Amino acid sequence: MNSLNSINNLNPVILLGYMGSGKTSIGKILAKKYNCEFIDLDKVIEKKYNSSVSKIFSDLGELEFRKIEKIMLKQVLSYDHKFILSLGGGTPCYYDNMDMILSRSNNVFYIKVLTNILSNRLFLRKEKRPIISNIQSIEKMNEFVSKHIFERMPFYEKSNYVIESNRNDKELVVKKILKILSDNGF
Repeated sequence: MNSLNSINNLNPVILLGYMGSGKTSIGKILAKKYNCEFIDLDKVIEKKYNSSVSKIFSDLGELEFRKIEKIMLKQVLSYDHKFILSLGGGTPCYYDNMDMILSRSNNVFYIKVLTNILSNRLFLRKEKRPIISNIQSIEKMNEFVSKHIFERMPFYEKSNYVIESNRNDKELVVKKILKILSDNGF
């Protein structure tokens, strides 16, 4: 029989979803509750390349960024300790990333937020995100986000769990995730 510690080591908690869905905030809360490391894949990339994701994206282009992202994802997934991992919004959608994620953990959570809520959140902070920084109206943002989510949905929905987060209540999302993890012996 596996010890609780080996179960934890084999199954990190992995959070995915569209940008602005709250993955990082939720991940930090979960890591604190479980007294374990929180890893934001974008921050790992930024540290390794000594540059912001925005700058890497604009300097090297999306294709090169996605190659870097895959390499760093593979590295993080090889860690042999308990951790909570927050992915970039596009991470699961490129190469064989989603298969790699699912083969490493059965605690993969899609944080699902309504398009109009995401659009409003993102429009207020669009300068920090290169992929949306040039969008000039909330209507255009909503069109962009809707199209992107439609394209990414087949990847996101492969997650082990879908957690709806349509209110701005991160603690409620955390409670839902904690319940599932507790039921699974995490």
